[in-house]
Amino acid sequence: MLALPPALVLTLALVAGSAMDGTIKYLGQTNHVLLVALGRYAFGALFSLPTYIHAGRPPITLDMWRFHGLRGLLIACAGTGFFWSFTVLPLAEAITYSFFGLLLMPFVATVLIGERLRPSSVFAGALGFVGVAIAAQGAPSQEASPLHALGVAVSLMSATLFAIVMVMMRARAERDGAPIVTLLSSLIPALLLALPAVALAPPPHWSDRPVFLLMGTFAACFMYLMVRAYARAEAQQLAPIHYSELIWASLIGYIVFNEAPRLQIYLGAVLIIAAGLFAAWDERRLARRIGGPP
Repeated sequence: MLALPPALVLTLALVAGSAMDGTIKYLGQTNHVLLVALGRYAFGALFSLPTYIHAGRPPITLDMWRFHGLRGLLIACAGTGFFWSFTVLPLAEAITYSFFGLLLMPFVATVLIGERLRPSSVFAGALGFVGVAIAAQGAPSQEASPLHALGVAVSLMSATLFAIVMVMMRARAERDGAPIVTLLSSLIPALLLALPAVALAPPPHWSDRPVFLLMGTFAACFMYLMVRAYARAEAQQLAPIHYSELIWASLIGYIVFNEAPRLQIYLGAVLIIAAGLFAAWDERRLARRIGGPP
């Protein structure tokens, strides 16, 4: 996995993440969102544990618990809000609004970890934003979907938290290591969500247990690959590649939920893919300049 370019590793992570989102949307149709969120992070932690053990069970220090405790709280809030938006928005549309956070990532990275904001990163992000704006056209009206506006607002709030979470991961991914970051990214949100889910949500539909397991598998793969990618490249280099998630979400929405992608989504996807390819090219160009691996 380490031999693959970070851009390709992130693309694989996004495929797994989109599959995870599809299982979350499916489970959200018959289960409370708190239970779905708890299941996502609990099973994600369960499936991340073998990787942590295989890595030799590296010690988790008090400083790691503090840092990832804060990050886990943000993940729990962002994830629960994002999962709820799946219940009132089509999958591709919810993913589209989540890209708002990607536009903030280079600026958040500049403030939090001192990454230099390059014009090429701004250009790639702007190109991706234009694609997202085109893809978002033709959404259902407020009359046709009463909770549509609230779903959009929650998606944007979750996206803002997501930008902070991703930059925080970049700040510690290389120091703490992928096994620890992957495990704590699921374990801590699961611990935080356990009590609210038990207290506020009705019992789950146990016939959905195989889907919960599948969701956990996708979640573990998604986070592990994401950590690997961000440990080897700057946040602003990888941010535009996240726009490709719209492609995978559109396919899953169409195949599983019969959500036919609008023409605007395909038009926007052209620019989104262009932004991702430009980011990957710029990553390789910078790696060659500093003499690192392509």
